[in-house]
Amino acid sequence: MPPRQPARRSPITDNPLRNPGQSLDEELSRIFDEDVNTWASTVVLCFVWVGFEWFRWFMKANPHPLLFTAILLPWAGFSVFKLYRIKQRIKRVRMARDGEKAVGQFLSDLREQGYRTYHDVIGTGFNVDHVIISDRGIYTVETKTYSKPESGRPTIIFDGEQLKINNTAFAQPDAITQAQAQAKWLRSLLKESTGKDFVVKPVIVFPGWFIETTPAAKSSPVWVLNPKALPGFLNHQPKSLAQDDVRLASYHLSRYIRSTGKP
Repeated sequence: MPPRQPARRSPITDNPLRNPGQSLDEELSRIFDEDVNTWASTVVLCFVWVGFEWFRWFMKANPHPLLFTAILLPWAGFSVFKLYRIKQRIKRVRMARDGEKAVGQFLSDLREQGYRTYHDVIGTGFNVDHVIISDRGIYTVETKTYSKPESGRPTIIFDGEQLKINNTAFAQPDAITQAQAQAKWLRSLLKESTGKDFVVKPVIVFPGWFIETTPAAKSSPVWVLNPKALPGFLNHQPKSLAQDDVRLASYHLSRYIRSTGKP
């Protein structure tokens, strides 16, 4: 009898840090596993059942093809409609995920300048797309990815309180409030874990869009930027955190992410 092998365990003791857009990748997987498979299977079963009844009619086997056709084809049509709606949702989620990944890859270049970046920080019922910690402050970064018009200059206007796309109302009127709430949440989280009250600056970035700000926007607590402008804004900020505080905040945030992230 061969000797019994000793029990083994994974060498990874902590959950890894999360990747840009990871929550949206998980949402896409859920949509395909649950929604797409459910409604696609429904369409297939409806047509198989109707086809089988017509086959029985052809074989003179006392079928009810008209009844089953009248019942199942509308249900199949409804399932196709649901699949169309799911396809549109998948398109939106994919675009949002790609935007977060693009911004995350862009932010990774900041590490060479001493910035520490974290992605997809999970809160209760929400997530913070990106967090930046450095001696120039702590920032939450919310990525908004929107399709651009076929022609014209894609411009977002920020007046300090509201966002407009080419002078029309923004699709998410609470975007500014959302960004401020995320910064407030992170500030509270760090205060609870470190005992220090760090100031957290909310930032909203729009990949691929031109950003115009009015004079009133300069006094806003929120930055609204194209991601390419973010390094310049950061580098123009005065140094406000000691390196010990940078390490302290980074340690506690990474520990929180590892404790809440999925392996």
